[in-house]
Amino acid sequence: MHPYGVRDVEKLLRLPRSTIRALIAAGFVTPARGPRGRWLFSFQDLIVLRTAQALAEADVPQRRITRSVRQLRRHLPETMPLSGLSIGAVGDRVVVREGGSRWQADSGQYVLEFGGDPESGALSVIERNNPAAAASGARGWFDRAEELERDDAQAAIAAYEGAIDADPALLDAYVNLGRLLHEAGRLAKAEQVYRAALQACGSDALLLYNLGVLLDDMDRGTEAMEAYRAALRDDPGLADAHYNLALLYEKLGRPKDAIRHMARYRALMGTSSA
Repeated sequence: MHPYGVRDVEKLLRLPRSTIRALIAAGFVTPARGPRGRWLFSFQDLIVLRTAQALAEADVPQRRITRSVRQLRRHLPETMPLSGLSIGAVGDRVVVREGGSRWQADSGQYVLEFGGDPESGALSVIERNNPAAAASGARGWFDRAEELERDDAQAAIAAYEGAIDADPALLDAYVNLGRLLHEAGRLAKAEQVYRAALQACGSDALLLYNLGVLLDDMDRGTEAMEAYRAALRDDPGLADAHYNLALLYEKLGRPKDAIRHMARYRALMGTSSA
């Protein structure tokens, strides 16, 4: 079954037509021909196209890309499974998860959502009409990411992205992902993650605090102060936010504000003012 035309692929995958042509020319997919010779793509073709592009953007050699997508295609269902797929392309490895079961396909009509960050080679395909399965998949990605953090930060980043794709309201995944990106020196990307979290999940003290630390490290002191103050509105007992605000106020030559926040920090930490 080949129900997708070139326009469908452009819309679903957000790939320009030139990239689609290049991936076809490289032999990653062989679309069928419809009326007037128009290309027609299967569900498998869509997954292979997006995975190949993600791997290429992650600077994986073409020989490894070819091997990975060929192996992937052999295991893909013909149509979209009810519980959705989560595909993580990390290096030259492609990891596929499908709800609580493996490779069960369904022939019904589904709405597909493709997401992920090409920089890390992450891709997710989620069936939005099955929220319970999506939540289960998100938690699986999140747990896996926590396990990976110590030994493989890049793989953990991709897994947290998979968790967010599966459940855009999973606040803890945004917090951990932003922190890892910050630690990796990808400051602009970390800021994007934190601000996306604020839009998707609303105000949260820890999220705002982490954003403040990031902005502080980017030498954007005024914005950092705003983030710290917002964090304290959500949680006035967040001692570290008081401490960092005190340091920023001191830099700005506002000693009274600096003393006030430092005193609050010491009170919260149970230390003397000496």
